[in-house]
Amino acid sequence: MKRLITLFALASSFSIAADFTGYIIDESCSTKPAMKGNEACAKKCIKGGSAAVLLTADGKVLKLDDQAKVSEHAGHKVVVTGNLNGETIKVEAIRVDSGCVPGPTGCQ
Repeated sequence: MKRLITLFALASSFSIAADFTGYIIDESCSTKPAMKGNEACAKKCIKGGSAAVLLTADGKVLKLDDQAKVSEHAGHKVVVTGNLNGETIKVEAIRVDSGCVPGPTGCQ
């Protein structure tokens, strides 16, 4: 039985990270479509204490566990790499979405 419990514990610690694309926006404005990509508003509201969230293209709002890491990208379209647990992403990395699709000769 102990081996089985250990196996499940190890398996859960090896979850595979995924990429999530969207805009870093403040939680209070996440339901307002006009605020998507509004860098000035997002920075002001996040600095004022509203949590930074990821607003995906399909309108889903995902919480982000590492506010310090994502706050500098307020208002930017980004790719967040991490593990999704419920509605919260455990952020491993974040980068600005360049829109580039890598191919054999560079961006396609």
